[in-house]
Amino acid sequence: MEETPKKERNTGMAIVAYILFFIPLLTNAKNDPFVKYHVKQGLALFITAIAAAIINQFLFLIPFLGWGLSWLIGFFVFALFIVGVSNASKGEQKPLPLIGKFGEKFKF
Repeated sequence: MEETPKKERNTGMAIVAYILFFIPLLTNAKNDPFVKYHVKQGLALFITAIAAAIINQFLFLIPFLGWGLSWLIGFFVFALFIVGVSNASKGEQKPLPLIGKFGEKFKF
């Protein structure tokens, strides 16, 4: 993957990619390899969050244990979000823990 010099990186759009992954694709930032990398990571996080929400709907039906697991899954997704935003703000292209390798496989 093409490496963009740190001083020229569009960290603002890379951070936005974790909030709404498709917004940078609607701007000129879509041509920046650094932003595109974080868009892919943001998309992987979005898919993970949807899967977690579906799983949580079923876990919430189980008193106590299910509630705890539901909270733990939500915390995990939020922690991944924080890691992604932190990496983008520092100008780093690190994959997210556990799900980042899936994000690197997206082609666009």
